[in-house]
Amino acid sequence: ALEAVAEIALRRKTGARGLRAVLEGALLETMFRLPSMSDVVEVIVDRHVIEDHTEPRFVRGTPRRRMAE
Repeated sequence: ALEAVAEIALRRKTGARGLRAVLEGALLETMFRLPSMSDVVEVIVDRHVIEDHTEPRFVRGTPRRRMAE
């Protein structure tokens, strides 16, 4: 996925902001949906998510409790 993001940013001739724009474009819907999905413990993003705009894979399970800071 990271290589795909870098390849797209290079084709667009953009820098770090371009990398961010590619990631945000690919994951925008996921960023809005994820907070309501309390059983998701991991989101797996591969090349297909970036290039083909497929949905990332959600790993579901029991969320780990955060340690007190």
